[in-house]
Amino acid sequence: MPTTKISGGEPQAITTGPSQADGIASFASRTRYQDLAPERRERLKRSVLDSLACAVSALGSGPIEACLAQTKEFGSSDDHCTLIGGGRANVVYASHYNTALIRYIDFMDSCFAKGGLCHPSDNVGAILAVSEYANLSGKDFLTALAVAYQVEVALTDAAPFMAHGFDLTTPLTYSLGAGLSKALGLDQKKTVAAIGICGASGIPLLVVRTTPISQWKGLNSSQLALGCVHGVFLAARGVTGPKYVIEGPNGLAQLLGQPISVDWKREQLDCFDRLSLKSYNSAVPTESPIFCMLELRKLHPFDPAKIVGIEAETFQAAYDFTGGGKFGPKTNVHTKEDADHSLPYLLAVAAIDGDVQPAQLTPERIAKPDVQKLLREVKVSPNDSFTARYPKEVPSRITVRLKAGKSVSHDVSDYPGYATRPFTWEQIEAKFDKLAGGRADEKLCQEIKRAVRSLENIQVKDLMKLLSKVSV
Repeated sequence: MPTTKISGGEPQAITTGPSQADGIASFASRTRYQDLAPERRERLKRSVLDSLACAVSALGSGPIEACLAQTKEFGSSDDHCTLIGGGRANVVYASHYNTALIRYIDFMDSCFAKGGLCHPSDNVGAILAVSEYANLSGKDFLTALAVAYQVEVALTDAAPFMAHGFDLTTPLTYSLGAGLSKALGLDQKKTVAAIGICGASGIPLLVVRTTPISQWKGLNSSQLALGCVHGVFLAARGVTGPKYVIEGPNGLAQLLGQPISVDWKREQLDCFDRLSLKSYNSAVPTESPIFCMLELRKLHPFDPAKIVGIEAETFQAAYDFTGGGKFGPKTNVHTKEDADHSLPYLLAVAAIDGDVQPAQLTPERIAKPDVQKLLREVKVSPNDSFTARYPKEVPSRITVRLKAGKSVSHDVSDYPGYATRPFTWEQIEAKFDKLAGGRADEKLCQEIKRAVRSLENIQVKDLMKLLSKVSV
């Protein structure tokens, strides 16, 4: 498929012939539920349940309450769609609010790539709302969601967006354009328009994840969902979008200074083999260092009060993102947003508390002198050999130095939930129960888990009815 041409290493804009938007639209149009192999289907459903666990846990958070107030004030002109936790709104604001719920606590799924990473579950809230609006079956919802997952991962593989200052949610605009069009049953021409509208309208900046980190870090994807749903419905009404949004003059490839070329004719639903779920409530590059610390505590029990230093070696992306590298210093920690993206804080609190869950990210816990003192004794450094093994592995080494000169050390290459160690249904159900605790009784939790596991046999509205019963 002809896409962006290369001249002297720079992309040459094109304005004729098939475009990447054409390719994405064709891929979305031809994809069927049967293309999703049984094991990959199960991994997608586990990711859906994981996303809903995050959403339930986020209910009542300050920024989420602000999103709810916006939704009630501006999004209540009809009652087509269910809000997780109760209430109804129009499809645009339901997409926005439910996406914010899934994303805010930063406990969702991930996929690693050589030049970056993405969180495909950012697609769930919007596609769920549009699927309810369109009265889709669970099968059709899963198919549209699978399309979105695959498009986001494929584009994340295709270009190092973060290296150029674009946020990791940049491919989300294209995946939402494709997945939402699939859910609405748009034809090829309108899907191309939708992809162009979404891609041209959502160019998020990586500054949202650099020090100092604000609450917008957890809401950025919900803003994109709001805009993309609005844009796709305009495309459904016949509004056209830029066909060459990726490879055209001043398109995405020219902004990056390099071609973006995916052979969509060969693309298949295989990204689920690389999908990772989180064991700990933290930025995903910190999962393996945290796991390493916790394993070290088990193998060589130590008194946290006797720690004089912690040394962490990890791959370059983890260092840059959370260890004090390109994204800024990570020892001035006072908020949840500071904490879940600070490897010094996360390792310190893991050493003291023996876990990193939402309880470790409350203002009260963050402010305690024990962790504030210890985090300043954490030194993080990139290890070239670890970086060479990334992203097939996510290696980390932790060394804890104790009083009297003793030290203990441990290495890991992955963590529970990583693509090479995927969660079982039992493990993801346990995570759901833990995060939903206090917001849904045992009976409701069981009903939600059964509904997700049997999504192919129910309607989306049946699942949403259950989710409306959850409360703060």
